[in-house]
Formats: sequence, C-alpha cells, structure tokens
Amino acid sequence: MGRKGGNKIVHVPRRFVRSEWGGTETVILEISRRQKARGLEPVIMTSMALADRREEEIQGVPIRRFSYSYPFLGLSREEKAAMDKKGGNLLSLSLFLALLREPNVRLFHAHALKRLGGETRTAARLRSKPFVVSLHGGVFDVPAAEREAMEQPIRGKFEWGRAFGALFGSRRVLEDADLVICVGQSELEKASRELSHDRLAYLPNGVDTKRFARGEGSAFRKKHGVPEDAFLVLNISRIDAQKNQLLLLRAFAEAVKEEPDLFLILAGPETQPDYAAALRRFLAEQGLESRARILPGLPNDSPDLVNAYHACDAFVLPSIHEPFGIVVLEAWSAGRPVIASKVGGLKSLIAENETGWFIDPTIPEAAGELAKLILRLRREPHARNRLGEAGRLEALGRYDWDRIVDRLEALYQQAERHAAARGGNSKKSSEP
Repeated sequence: MGRKGGNKIVHVPRRFVRSEWGGTETVILEISRRQKARGLEPVIMTSMALADRREEEIQGVPIRRFSYSYPFLGLSREEKAAMDKKGGNLLSLSLFLALLREPNVRLFHAHALKRLGGETRTAARLRSKPFVVSLHGGVFDVPAAEREAMEQPIRGKFEWGRAFGALFGSRRVLEDADLVICVGQSELEKASRELSHDRLAYLPNGVDTKRFARGEGSAFRKKHGVPEDAFLVLNISRIDAQKNQLLLLRAFAEAVKEEPDLFLILAGPETQPDYAAALRRFLAEQGLESRARILPGLPNDSPDLVNAYHACDAFVLPSIHEPFGIVVLEAWSAGRPVIASKVGGLKSLIAENETGWFIDPTIPEAAGELAKLILRLRREPHARNRLGEAGRLEALGRYDWDRIVDRLEALYQQAERHAAARGGNSKKSSEP
C-alpha cells in the first residue's frame, strides 16, 4: 500500500496522553495500529499538553510531542490547565517545523482545527502533500453553552497569537482540506451547508469487536467493591458537564428507591474538576456513596476497560452533546443494552427500541424518564437480552475497525486525487 514519495501517515491531534484518554485518542490509536498492520507507517505528532515524555510508543505506534504555548496574555496556571484538558487553542512552532522536516510523508491527517490545524494545513501545502481533517468533537454541531464553557478561560484576555493564526491559515483549514471527515451524520449535514465545497465524507468510528466480546465481569466487580448480585449501571466518559453525569445521578437516586440492589459506576478522566466535585457532593447529599463509584479513566489497553462492560447490566450515556459515542460500540460489542441521549451522532447511531433506548436530556422530566428506563431494564431480562444482542450484531456487522480502516484508505486515495489536481479550477468535486 506504499505510495510514491512516502508511506508515512502523520496524525496530528491536539494532545495524546494515557492519563486523559478519550474517544479521539482511541480512534487515532486504533486507526494507526491497523494502518501499521497494512504496511503503512503511522506516526502521531502532537503537543506536550498534559504529557511528561517527549517520545514514547503506545501499542507499537510512535508518539512524538513538542513544546507549545497558549498565545494569550494573563492566563493563570489554572486556566492553562483547563485549556490543556479541553479545547485549548495552542500554538507549537516546534511541531510545525517538525512537520516540514518529517521524511517519507504520504499524507497529513489533522485531528484538530484552529492554530494546530492551520500548522498542519500549511505544512501540507508547502510540501505539496494531501491534507485530511477529521471532525471528532463537533464543529458545526456544538451547543452554544458548551462552546461558551470552552472559551471561558480566554474571555477578556489579549490574544497575541492572531498573527500566527493568519499566517497558518487557521480559518481556511476546512475550506482548503483535500477531504473533511465527519464521524457523525448530523455534523456532515451541517458541514455540507456551511462549507463552499463538497469534499466531505461520513466515516463513523469503529470498535475492536473481538477484544470487547469477552471479559471478566466478576473480577471487575470484586476489584471495585460491586456486589455480585447488584444490578450495575455503567457510564464511561469524561467527567464533564457535556457528558451530563449529573442527570444520571439524579435518575439513579430515583430508581434506587424502588430497586435497592442498583449500583452505579462512572469512569473517566476529570476534565472539569469542579463538575466532578459537584457529582461527589450529590452522592454524599443523597447518601449514595455506598451504592456508587467514580473511577479514574480506564486506559485503552487496560483489561479493566473490557471487564467494566462485562461487569455491567446496562450502559447509559446521557450526554448533552455527543458527536458520535464510541463507548456505545464498546458496550454493544460486549452485548450490553444501551440507553443514550437522542442528540448529535447518537441519533443516527442507535435505532430506537431496536439497538437501544433514547432519552431527551433537555426536558424537565429527563431524570424521571431515565429512571423509568433503568428500572425497566432491571425488571425485564428479555428486554436487556434483546437490545444487547441487537447491538452486538450491529457493531459486528457495521463498525468493526478493520471495515472502518478499509473505508478510510479509500478516502485517503480520494484526497490524494484531489491534491494531485489542486492548482486547477476549484469546481466542486463529485465524490459519493
């Protein structure tokens, strides 16, 4: 699968560390591992945000990190830390220079926008290489409240880095990309209305169905103090207001009054410490500390991650906004029933009453409705089995990583054709 001039795929995310693992990191790593197995040479080049090592390998994939800054005057240490964790518009000139020098590059694949995306775009243009962008966290399909929260640390700060944004064409990243990949259908639909070209493709995230098919649920319960006979409700996602775990806690508090054997586990890195503190206060106020656990993020390569799904009886994802929801695929692969918010990419991922149940997180009675669905799963084993099996078959048939990476390779070739023709007229392309 080599290409003239190079065989290297350069993936450029904003950050990439084990301690703050999320869906984007999972996607990039799984893609890279399979690209390597197909004879390509993937490398992840990113910033030092939240990291303490400049170079390492994760599951055979090389990670190279570079110094960076946030070009705003007056940022406190706490504000910089908040931006590291979520949404920071960083600048890394050393990364840009490394992109210019990296040998044997076939294609640049950016997993970030703003200045970092601009750096990748400019390096690709200067080197006459194809440039692909993936929209993981939503760009056009982001609620105003979430966007406002992400911008809070820089509000009122003087931005001295605007010149670099202009230099790197940060506002041209999506317009100039040889292909824009959307992980969610709703994002694709909105992007098609906002961009002046149609070099857009829908490519969902995938899952290692074989890996998640088997796990040691009993071992996970024993390790984390979950009674063997408890009905375990699980949520795996960043501890973040976007993920809306407080709604799940409120629903759990209602449901456990009727079914005292319910147990709840939230697992994920704490990207908003204040929000995590609010969750713990709620559990204490409700007297639920003995019936619930908040665990740190489970590393992608940890057996605990797989075992958590096999330990649970139901998986709940009550997000306010969700571009895709890779954890749904993981729960499905373990044969577990899913309850999720009818938002973003989840709307097209889940089929109501076939592969899962929906809730509307925006309505006043959302906690009560979610509590009813949790109780229904607790009381109806046939419903649990039906939804879990349907989800398993859906993951196996449509979302296995090998299928997704095969489709990604076809998209790379599509981007290469556009890059080769670049410089002629800018007619809209006619890709399917």
